[in-house]
Amino acid sequence: MLKAIFWDMDGTLVDSEPLWGIATFELSERLGRRLTPELRETTVGGSVRHTIDVCAEYAGVQLSEADYVTQRRIIYDRMAELMSEQLEPNPGVQELLGQFSAAGVPMLVTTNTERELADPSIAAVGASYFTGSVAGDEVTHPKPAPEMYLEAARRVQADPADCLVFEDSYAGMTAARAAGCRVIGLADAGPDGVTLLKDVHGETTFAGVTAEKVCDWFARLPG
Repeated sequence: MLKAIFWDMDGTLVDSEPLWGIATFELSERLGRRLTPELRETTVGGSVRHTIDVCAEYAGVQLSEADYVTQRRIIYDRMAELMSEQLEPNPGVQELLGQFSAAGVPMLVTTNTERELADPSIAAVGASYFTGSVAGDEVTHPKPAPEMYLEAARRVQADPADCLVFEDSYAGMTAARAAGCRVIGLADAGPDGVTLLKDVHGETTFAGVTAEKVCDWFARLPG
């Protein structure tokens, strides 16, 4: 039985990945060398620290802890600016959240984004749909480690195998599977044990997805 749903945020609930792309490319240019699109893809779903590390390594520069603090602040300020101008829920998301909320299914947002930027994103979707959230700066090891999803399952007092995760990044799907959750991926490919939304729904958006359909999919997902 489906006991809870955990939602990734960036790229799943909201289309913020293009905004993160803007901020990430700008970061790489500040550090001296613009990332390739392929390297940018390796930062999707990762922590801000990981993104800074990728950009610094590609530029061939070493950063002090003070440099990390400075670059993080610039990224967060830039993302806040971009989000205030462009962020909105992905198609079909609010309708599906409303159905599960009305049915009393606990739902948490589980995001590597730190709390400072997670809250505005959750608010853009509708904080009232969720029973809580776990942000990237609230766990010791963010995705692709399983800690975030184990913590989410603990909060709803459910076995991870009874919890469904929606994720769009490889890192997030890996984390959810490692935690023992059942996973539907909003991507063209995923780790072993992940069922892709396009394979059960025909596309990678939630347009036309209902709670009834999700429960039917969940019953067939690998445990």
